[in-house]
Amino acid sequence: MKLLRRKEGPSLDSRLAALREAAELAEGRLPEQVVSGARAVADRAGVRRELSIEHTVAALAGATGSGKSSLYNALAGQDLADVGVTRPTTSAAQAALWDGDGAGPLLDWLDVPKRHAADGHADHADTRTGTDAGADLSGLVLLDLPDHDSIRLSHRLEVDRLVEQVDLLIWVVDPQKYADVALHERYLRPLAGHRDVMLVVLNQIDRLPAPAVERCLADLRRLLDEDGLAGVPVLAVSARTGQGVRELRSLLRERVAERASWSARLAADITAAADHLAPPEARGEPVAATKRMQGAERTLTGALSTAAGVPLVVQAVAKGHRHRAVVATGWPLTRWVRRLRPDPLRRLRIGGIPHDRRDREDRQIVGRTSVPAASAVQRAQVETAIRDVGEVAAAGLPGPWAASVREAGRSRAGELTDAVDRAVATTSAGATRRPRWWRAVNVLQWLVFATMLAGVLWLGGLFAMDYLRLPQPPLPTVGVVPWPTALLVGGALAGVVIALLSRLAAWAGGRRRARRTAKALRTAIGQVGREYVLGPVETELAAYARFAETLDLARGRT
Repeated sequence: MKLLRRKEGPSLDSRLAALREAAELAEGRLPEQVVSGARAVADRAGVRRELSIEHTVAALAGATGSGKSSLYNALAGQDLADVGVTRPTTSAAQAALWDGDGAGPLLDWLDVPKRHAADGHADHADTRTGTDAGADLSGLVLLDLPDHDSIRLSHRLEVDRLVEQVDLLIWVVDPQKYADVALHERYLRPLAGHRDVMLVVLNQIDRLPAPAVERCLADLRRLLDEDGLAGVPVLAVSARTGQGVRELRSLLRERVAERASWSARLAADITAAADHLAPPEARGEPVAATKRMQGAERTLTGALSTAAGVPLVVQAVAKGHRHRAVVATGWPLTRWVRRLRPDPLRRLRIGGIPHDRRDREDRQIVGRTSVPAASAVQRAQVETAIRDVGEVAAAGLPGPWAASVREAGRSRAGELTDAVDRAVATTSAGATRRPRWWRAVNVLQWLVFATMLAGVLWLGGLFAMDYLRLPQPPLPTVGVVPWPTALLVGGALAGVVIALLSRLAAWAGGRRRARRTAKALRTAIGQVGREYVLGPVETELAAYARFAETLDLARGRT
């Protein structure tokens, strides 16, 4: 019979590293008891793999009166353990070693101080059983454990400790107590994943007739199958007569010779720890579809934009553009009246372009606007949008991770108001940039104004000469209109026409600038939402994806 065949898959080292990483990722997200349990398994596995891998530690575990100590003596070929009618007989674990050189640190780690050297000579025979007591068992460390149902708590704790540490578990049962509920529910069923490092021995079969032995074995096999231990070897032995001991020793010989029980035990421990880390409902990938996330993101951006007063800012951008256009391109005689009116953007403390990097950084730090604060309804809409992002992202995740994703979405909500305000101030500052045509029109307006002024001065000179009764110089005309009059009237009309055309252009430009600003503000606020809400959520989702990946690796899946 070939046992413990190596399976293709990730190495033990990679699985151990994956378990450690999974435990780190689960910190603060899963119950501390589960996380600490996984860390304890990882630590224990790390220590065991550094100790002697040439030795296989097998433990005889069983209930009171099952005959563990008798079977221990029979396997060792000598009376190492006391056997008696007083219960419990075994108060502390003891070890029998076949070729135990180098096993000292391993037994120190197991905290088993009582050790015996078993006779490993092939010619040594058990006088009771007539079987070879030590042939080919080199490297076996056999432990005799206290009773797992002992009335003494210290005995039960000792069993629980060593059951977690040994490489190979040999459960010794007897015909009267093989169906004991405590054994199956406390040990066998929870250790279903350790079937490759487990044997079950039905001892004391000499007390039953052969047909009864077969019935007991069949019923025991049924119970083990129900415990999830299908395939675990079940042997019928009698430590008193030696029946079946040779077969048990032969099976132990195969396990010891393969030198694989220690790694199989660690692999089973890692798998069990990974299974405990995985929440019960973690049976698939998150179902938060991209479209649903995009919809939640758009809703969040819209709620933030409304709360930040983006419609008011966009309206101020259009009005401010027209205001500055009139000041820059209006008729010089009337534009000063426009200067008396406040700039709508500057009223919101938005205005001026940062000229260098330092100005831009200062604006990002202290550039608070005077946009009215969000109303209670708007704040509620933002909170609802943030909650919706968390709900959509958490869909399909197991409970603890879903709660962590939701919390991640709210983790930086308190910073949103200032961040959005800075985004509005920085983005809207570009709305005050002056178009180049304003400068050209301004120059043209001053030229027209100068023309009109020249006409005024010319007419004034003519009026003064007439007043002083001086001879009038020749007066050129444009048709029938004197040039001074043409310059005055033409300059005034041209200035007004240019101002009106500039206002029309400013109105159209204000609308375009308002649309561009609205788009830029929505983009900037969307980036704030991604940084402060979606970013933490995506980080948490990435952590869960990595957690699921490491769990699969720890379980030996590729």
